[in-house]
Amino acid sequence: MTLTERLSIFSGLDYAALALLVGLWLWISWRIENPRARRVSVSILMEGFRHDWMRVMLTRQPRLLDSQMLSILRQGTAFFASASMIAIGGGLALIGNTERLAGVAADLTSADVPAIVWEVKIIVILLFLANSFLKYVWAHRLFGYCAVLMASVPNEPDNPAAANKAEQTAALSNTAARSFNHGMRSTYYALACVAWLLGPLALAGAAIVTTAILWRRELASHSRAILLMARSGGDL
Repeated sequence: MTLTERLSIFSGLDYAALALLVGLWLWISWRIENPRARRVSVSILMEGFRHDWMRVMLTRQPRLLDSQMLSILRQGTAFFASASMIAIGGGLALIGNTERLAGVAADLTSADVPAIVWEVKIIVILLFLANSFLKYVWAHRLFGYCAVLMASVPNEPDNPAAANKAEQTAALSNTAARSFNHGMRSTYYALACVAWLLGPLALAGAAIVTTAILWRRELASHSRAILLMARSGGDL
């Protein structure tokens, strides 16, 4: 079967739903990281708190709490990286077993669909999972760099280099957090891709619901309201 013949197996609705998924994935990432001034996202708010953290770290003696916090962050990224690897392995095993794919097809639809259709759909899921894995691994590495840079901050708060290195540590921590957030969003949309097994309309619906969930959590959640109050110094 040629590439053209393989592509013709999918309908225009399939391509439209997939384009909607990718478009919403890119849009929500841009929207979260480039919010309007009147509706700042949780991710941007947390960037400010990381700078606050490193300023406080300058005067904290000893800095055991700060090192423990970075260790916790690295453990979180390592967990999600491991989970992504397991999911990728499961997807590859499923692709290698066409009989199981045919069984899944029989359970989900009565239509006679070639096994390659299900393989392609799983490959799309794996692409999102692979992107998640790479983002988690890079975030894990960056948090390690952040720990080293934090350890290089002089113990004397009045040292001319202390404040500058603390700000650089915060900037590096924010870079690591952005990579982790990208990985999380890829994981969300990988789960949305699973709906494609039910058809293009299910994929489109899952993409819209996933985007709505991310928008609410980042731009309209109760946790965001708490962070805004903490930033302004207000009370609950």
